[in-house]
Amino acid sequence: MKPCISEATTMPRTFAEDVANFADAGWPAMEVWLTKLETHLESHSVGDTRKLLEAKQMTLAAASYQGGLLLSQGEQRKAHYDHFRRRLDLCQQFGISTMLVVADFAQKVDATALQRAVVSLKQAAQWAAGFNVQLGLEFRGNDTFCSSMDTALALVAECGEPNVGINLDVFHYYTGPSKFEDFDLLTAERLAFVQLCDVAGVAREMASDADRILPGDGDFRLEAIVRRLGEIGYDGWVSLELMNPVVWQAKSGQVAELGLAAMRRFLH
Repeated sequence: MKPCISEATTMPRTFAEDVANFADAGWPAMEVWLTKLETHLESHSVGDTRKLLEAKQMTLAAASYQGGLLLSQGEQRKAHYDHFRRRLDLCQQFGISTMLVVADFAQKVDATALQRAVVSLKQAAQWAAGFNVQLGLEFRGNDTFCSSMDTALALVAECGEPNVGINLDVFHYYTGPSKFEDFDLLTAERLAFVQLCDVAGVAREMASDADRILPGDGDFRLEAIVRRLGEIGYDGWVSLELMNPVVWQAKSGQVAELGLAAMRRFLH
């Protein structure tokens, strides 16, 4: 397994600042926050951005994230898919092989909506395949729809497209209804991406993204999860994602260095 770092960990910084700080700390790759990249390209060309990445020897491991694809309808659906297509083009231009997709927010999901989600995921996967991109469907523990690993895996299986897997965000695994037995359903082929963090001293039902801390500093049993990923043969990217406002106020270079040390302890 290979470590990378999400730009969400240093949210106030620009794309260019992240590339420089992450590279200087020794990270081989980063998970792109798409809004940062899009903002960067408003004043920098694609060619210059590629040169920056080459100079810093920085790989773009994945892109986060795209929503609105599964349950939206009408004009709203068209707007989301137009945005999705533009982002797929960005992924292709920068060689980003994986885009993370989140399920739409829904108050209630019935059988019709569930089938619509499967059909939409299949369509999105077919679009992505045309850009040589795989999709990672993320389940989110507190959402009404697609809140557990087994549901995400069921949607992926029913979709039936080879370039779709799940994104395993350990935070959502622990704070939602997922169970360790769900790993029995997981294969390396259906695991597109992994995001790692920890939480300390917070009841799971009360935990929020702002409680994310460095792996190993909290209560999550990360060793068992990483061991299981190794057992199924996963050898892809594992991203440090800390959406914590306190972390955002720290020096980015220091966060990057401490984060890489923490990830290496788990992955090696």
